[in-house]
Amino acid sequence: MKQFFDIPLGAHYLGEDRCRFTVWAPFADNVAVRLTDPSPQTVFLKKAENGYHTALVEPVPTGTRYFYRLYGSSRRKGIENDFDEFPDPASRCQPDGVHGPSQVVSSSFQWKNTGWQGLPLSQYIISEIHPGTFTPEGTFDAVIAYLKSLKETGFTALELMPVAQFPGDRNWGYDGVYPFAVQNSYGGADGLKRLVDACHSEGIAVVLDVVYNHLGPEGNYFGKFGPYFTSFYKTPWGEAVNFDGPDSDQVRRFFIENALYWITEFHIDALRLDAVHSIFDFSAFPFLEQLGSTVGRAAEKLNRRIYCIAESALNDTRIIRSRKLGGFNLHAQWNDDFHHCLHVMLTGENSGYYVDFKGLEDFSRAWKEGYVYSGQYSKFRKRQHGNSSRNIPAQRFVVFAQNHDQIGNRVLGERLGNLVSFEKLKLAAGLVLLSPFIPLFFMGDEYGETAPFQYFVSHSDPDLVEAVRNGRAREFEAFEWKKEPPDPQDNATFLRCKLQHELKEGEPHKTLLKFHKKLMNLRKKIHSLSLLSKKNMKINHFDHEQILFFKRISAQDQVFGIFRFGENPQKVRLPVPEGRWEKILDSWEQQWRGPGSNFPLVMESDRSTLYEIPSDGLVLYFRKVPPFKIS
Repeated sequence: MKQFFDIPLGAHYLGEDRCRFTVWAPFADNVAVRLTDPSPQTVFLKKAENGYHTALVEPVPTGTRYFYRLYGSSRRKGIENDFDEFPDPASRCQPDGVHGPSQVVSSSFQWKNTGWQGLPLSQYIISEIHPGTFTPEGTFDAVIAYLKSLKETGFTALELMPVAQFPGDRNWGYDGVYPFAVQNSYGGADGLKRLVDACHSEGIAVVLDVVYNHLGPEGNYFGKFGPYFTSFYKTPWGEAVNFDGPDSDQVRRFFIENALYWITEFHIDALRLDAVHSIFDFSAFPFLEQLGSTVGRAAEKLNRRIYCIAESALNDTRIIRSRKLGGFNLHAQWNDDFHHCLHVMLTGENSGYYVDFKGLEDFSRAWKEGYVYSGQYSKFRKRQHGNSSRNIPAQRFVVFAQNHDQIGNRVLGERLGNLVSFEKLKLAAGLVLLSPFIPLFFMGDEYGETAPFQYFVSHSDPDLVEAVRNGRAREFEAFEWKKEPPDPQDNATFLRCKLQHELKEGEPHKTLLKFHKKLMNLRKKIHSLSLLSKKNMKINHFDHEQILFFKRISAQDQVFGIFRFGENPQKVRLPVPEGRWEKILDSWEQQWRGPGSNFPLVMESDRSTLYEIPSDGLVLYFRKVPPFKIS
């Protein structure tokens, strides 16, 4: 089935003040483009097949602003000369915000790293950032100054929360309404390209969060052009995107072209697909499968490593299974079960969706398999949930101790560092980085950032603002939090979330940063830790003692580690393999601001030793034949 035209959507600047305008508007009988400046004119577009309208217009210099006029739409038949006027759904730039005119821009950019081919997914260590709160300036260019520091810490990938144009100048990004337009307050398209180019100069891959399950409510004029949405399904944000109803071929074309736009024009290395459980599609060739296969072909053509990483609450391996096994063959997905288990173990919280997760056995399963819920009854959902991920490769899961959702969807947006001790923060870092999965950290977690990450918006519609406030309050009911959430519309809420990078220079933040750096270095340097495989790992959990013991092996080296949850020291006989082991990390040591450790630098195990394990911490041992020193 042919899905794409040779002519791209939107205003495609061809040089020499020539521009091709193309829009899908089946609801309109006729479409004109009205150029507002610098040379005002109105030009009718020519009708094409399947509801498209297109025309080559000149003179149209870059910087020209324009609206589309929709004449005699099917909603107002019989009024041939009446029209509505809206920005371009495929706008590349919205200089005056979501209600203003679109702008013609050139796609040209002088890339410095044209030979960049990307990184293997198994090498990703991801820092997720919000461009508006990562720096005081809140721009892409301002992020560039921190890339060397991120690289020195050990991060290999930078994940950007959504950057598509949203209302106002502050938003999480999930209210974007122009998927092709880069947020103007962040620095627009050129600013994003400069950031991507700078990342690649440092050997850092770039992941972009994209939202294909809904569009934001303010400035959303898509329904005026065509059937982009369907009332057949509902999402938490309103009507679902029309991926399987009448005229859905052209809706798919729009979003798949958007994915290719980020990959080709911006050199993005991976797309994080937001909340795919709210993409409803029961067709024989689902949108997600089509998207994955199209991105795969683009990667081959471009000779680059490009990935699709899904966020899904379904615990359905179909998303990441190969096509041979009936799956969509997306490369990875976020694993919330891992986070939920870890959070419960560290904090003891058990309200809301945490009610489903109890004890070390669940967390051990998350480490072994990925999903915890693989068909069992979920108390929170009041039904059976999930299927087995036992045979899914480890590198198809992204894990984390927290992310933007898990912090920002708390009533006060508290980070883990505001909820648990310093010892537990080190324990959380080890549990994520020593796992066989792809690790992700939310910006600042590597040094224990104390600023919250709260929900913020800057809508212009008072009724919408009030609806957002009420909606946030309802979301917290299941968690039985008694505190009043901060006002999302208040600029102070946004400013409160700005990172405090200066914390890295003082304690205990400086030590926590060094601890993360050590863990990331070990993960890269030791073969058994860099090999993302469930098959090379053994797990034992001791519920009474609250101890997780693991071994990871490769042909080159072996490690074993002990993770301890709980306050009081416990004695236990652990299945430490016989032989001589060298200690390479111990969170209880004073160099990591620990209370002191009794674990020896070199351990000679005979499988009969009784170990006394202190409270809250971890220790890691290594061996290789012939022996060599880990610095």
